[in-house]
Amino acid sequence: MADTGLTAPKTPKRRFGPDQAAPRQTLSGKTVDAGEKSVWQAVAHLWPYMWPAGRPDLKARVLWAFLVLVLAKMITVMVPYFYKWATDALTGEGTTPALLPAFLAAPVMLVVAYNVGRIMMVGFNQIRDAVFASVGQHAVRQLSSIVFRHMHELSLRFHLQRRTGGLSRVIERGVKGIESIVRFTILNGGPTILEFAFTAAIIWYQFDFYYVLIIAVMIWAYVVFSVKASDWRIGIRRDMNTSDTDANSKAIDSLLNFETVKYFGNEDWEAGRFDSSMAGYEKAATRVWTSLAWLNFGQAIILGIGMGTCMVMSGLAVSRGEQTIGDFVLINSLLIQLSIPLNFIGFLYREIRQGLTDIEAMFDLLDVTPEIVDRTNAHELSVGEGEIVFDHVDFHYDPDRPILKDVSFKVPAGRTVAIVGPSGAGKSTISRLLFRFYDVTGGRIVIDGQDIRDVAQNSLRGAIGMVPQDTVLFNDTIRYNIRYGRTGASDEEIEKAAEMAQIAGFIRELPKGFDTEVGERGLKLSGGEKQRVAIARTLLKAPPILILDEATSALDTHTEREIQSSLDIVSKNRTTLVIAHRLSTVVGADEIIVLKEGAIAERGTHAALLEARGLYAEMWDRQRQAAQAEERLRQAREEEDELGAIERRRLDEYTVPTA
Repeated sequence: MADTGLTAPKTPKRRFGPDQAAPRQTLSGKTVDAGEKSVWQAVAHLWPYMWPAGRPDLKARVLWAFLVLVLAKMITVMVPYFYKWATDALTGEGTTPALLPAFLAAPVMLVVAYNVGRIMMVGFNQIRDAVFASVGQHAVRQLSSIVFRHMHELSLRFHLQRRTGGLSRVIERGVKGIESIVRFTILNGGPTILEFAFTAAIIWYQFDFYYVLIIAVMIWAYVVFSVKASDWRIGIRRDMNTSDTDANSKAIDSLLNFETVKYFGNEDWEAGRFDSSMAGYEKAATRVWTSLAWLNFGQAIILGIGMGTCMVMSGLAVSRGEQTIGDFVLINSLLIQLSIPLNFIGFLYREIRQGLTDIEAMFDLLDVTPEIVDRTNAHELSVGEGEIVFDHVDFHYDPDRPILKDVSFKVPAGRTVAIVGPSGAGKSTISRLLFRFYDVTGGRIVIDGQDIRDVAQNSLRGAIGMVPQDTVLFNDTIRYNIRYGRTGASDEEIEKAAEMAQIAGFIRELPKGFDTEVGERGLKLSGGEKQRVAIARTLLKAPPILILDEATSALDTHTEREIQSSLDIVSKNRTTLVIAHRLSTVVGADEIIVLKEGAIAERGTHAALLEARGLYAEMWDRQRQAAQAEERLRQAREEEDELGAIERRRLDEYTVPTA
């Protein structure tokens, strides 16, 4: 390996974010479906994140939140009694219970106690929310992290087919859905049923069985109606999510291709496509809100009939002298109190179903199995010399369309081998196979005697550096993008890598130097500048094996010559595989392999291949003629510019005579 002074760990280790344990959690096989039968099954799958293993502090918070909630429910049930006692005291009917202290017997104090009870009820509920907040957010964080990691573990094939905007919206909705489900399940599910049971028991005790019977029928009708209506709304919600995803995909895709839109003047076309998607979203969202209005109205009718019936019964009892005005007030307060958890049961079911609808697409992503996985006994790649061997390699994406056919070659340690050939010959596929973005369908790829399918992927990729054709940078600073090669590198090492990549001078001339933002995908930098950043990043990584995948094909001839000197520094004494379109960049390779239709057509040094007068020689002649034509055109432009400058000087020297 070249002695650059920039060293990386010999055995790359997997890096984890702050406060994240190394073992990866998974939800594999736990599909979430918003269908009715899967609601509780899905909630059960989320339970480990609401009751997290290894976090006794969060479990304690769950228990404290539940305890506070039970106290709040008990106070909630008792509050209407203070209303009854205050009413009876004001009307002179009934008697104050002996269990109350004497100072509370006065009507004014009973009214005060009633309002204090309401304040305590709200206060305990808010304390419950505050205590549980960290539990809910921790669950959201865990699940979000799992999804993010899973996205990076999926195959290149998946990411080539994805729609970035739609994918981001699916994850965004899924995270919000998880937060809703976690919160409503723990804080409001069982406790709401508990409050309902307390209230129903008191009504039975204070009044009689007929009241409970009417209330039971009301509850049954309410729950059945809420479930059926919520199930009907799930399909509408799915349509809205689909339209929302489609609209967001079109918006992100259009903005990422902003320059292309401008080149062709297609702003109105893009706006029309986006508006068409938004029209579908508008229609579905309108149906969602309309259906919600009908759901709420239907629930109100059922509650109104049940409560009205009980109120009429109590009113008749008061007129017969069987109940006091305080009893009439009590039944009204208890029914209102009962309507709150009953309404919440409907709201709870609706929110859980809606949340499941929002997260089912995200969980579908989690059910996508990574195409490339480490074997059970996979070991770390041990790189000594760094020799690469392609041993009778076959590969296809589709069995009916082979890409590589019986490809065999060796890249000796510290040497450079170039792969060239016409477009579609399979050149870039070789680099993807070496990085193990795909597995070979026949033969094997070996590094220092180790089949790359037998080693851990992170150690394999940690040993290989890549300078691609199209360098895409992160929307961050130049320093961050260079440091990405080795995240633990110091500022001095970053600057040294930039010096070796011959870009440090340019960076220091910028107003913010290494802290200059490069823009989305690095669009604030030119193609040559981005390539130099990529070279600096690779130098910082200091890999024993290097791949140059069409690293200069997108650059002009002048920039290519400048970049090539930096690439020569990077590849010196490293095992280097060069995939090239411009043959002028590989003339110094130890061996050149010519691919044609996925098979090796020729191989040898530059001189030997020219002498053979085969495919390589034909490609060389065509490119040389094109380069000569480009050079003649450049010279003609320079002469034209020079003649124009002479003519301008003559005009400047000419003075118009004055009278």
